[in-house]
Amino acid sequence: MYLSGPQPYASFLNESNDASAGPVVYLGQDYPLEFQHMVHAHWRGFRAPPIYYKAGIYIAFCVLMCLNLFGNGLVLWIFSTSKSLRTPSNLLILNLAIFDLFMCTNMPHYLLNGALGYIVGGELGCDIYALNGGISGMGAAITNAFIAFDRYKTISNPIDGRLSYGQIIMCIIFTWLWATPFSVLPLFQIWGRYQPEGFLTTCTFDYLTNTDDNRLFVRTIFVWSYAIPMVMILCSYYKLFSHVRSHERMLAAQAQKMNVKSLAANANTDSMSVELRIAKAALIIYMLFVLAWTPYSVVALIGCFGEQQLITPFISMLPMLACKSVSCLDPWVYATSHPKYRLELERRLPWLGIREKQHTSSSGGGGGESIASVSGDTLAMSVQN
Repeated sequence: MYLSGPQPYASFLNESNDASAGPVVYLGQDYPLEFQHMVHAHWRGFRAPPIYYKAGIYIAFCVLMCLNLFGNGLVLWIFSTSKSLRTPSNLLILNLAIFDLFMCTNMPHYLLNGALGYIVGGELGCDIYALNGGISGMGAAITNAFIAFDRYKTISNPIDGRLSYGQIIMCIIFTWLWATPFSVLPLFQIWGRYQPEGFLTTCTFDYLTNTDDNRLFVRTIFVWSYAIPMVMILCSYYKLFSHVRSHERMLAAQAQKMNVKSLAANANTDSMSVELRIAKAALIIYMLFVLAWTPYSVVALIGCFGEQQLITPFISMLPMLACKSVSCLDPWVYATSHPKYRLELERRLPWLGIREKQHTSSSGGGGGESIASVSGDTLAMSVQN
């Protein structure tokens, strides 16, 4: 028996070429009759995935939900109840945690969908699921961009360059406004629409319908939710690295004038240079953004402009898992690297086993080296404030 649809591509990840697997069951066949119209024709050409695919993703969702609630819950609790952490910059970390927790609201819905095999609530349930994912995903993306900008401002001018409470609050309001348009427009089908994808137990915007209007929508949302935040992050960290290089050159020139071997930043406490430490933190932040949004961007662009046969149900589930995974990693990358946050965790939750090293000023060395070390520590610590 031959499968209709993109069987050569489907067979590798859906076992559609296994003649001994019994009668072929296509995706959408077990959907309730009143929800059949929600299934895009693209998915009907694929065989229903094996049970162990569904079980693997189901278990992964259970783990991610627990990690998300625990990690982001800790961030909200510690940052909102500790006076030493109530700084303008940390409000952006709180905002990111709220977006990540907002994404977590979809996880119980998915667990119910996965157990039943269809979207609970029909079109309304699909719209709510996709709306939550759109707001939390786009909001987290632009919040990452503002965090990058805030760290550049803080490092380049630690005294006068920090954003004020008012400026940070305006940034936070802007992140929610930024996430709203392309989440609400498909909700009311003003532009674009939401539909089930993958195993037909999750929902996202329609990237499979080949119309000029829908292709324009996909192009626009790609620029809005991926390209613009990406450019903002790259520009902020490029300026950050340029400032750090200039700072290192200034220290080297000062060392020559003072006839000392080195005034390397943080030389008395850490073997890594400030530039390397900031580069490492920036790389992790940047890679998290790439991990969260690149899979969705690639799948959406292929679905709208490329070979749709490449988008199997299993492949289309990977971007969703990437976004959910990053929402669990964010609190540990952004918050647990913060010394004061780690001290609070050590004091309040000693069973976590966190041991934060106390920072004390160095008394050894010449005066010039001590001044340089303090300046370097200010740069390094400002990336965590």
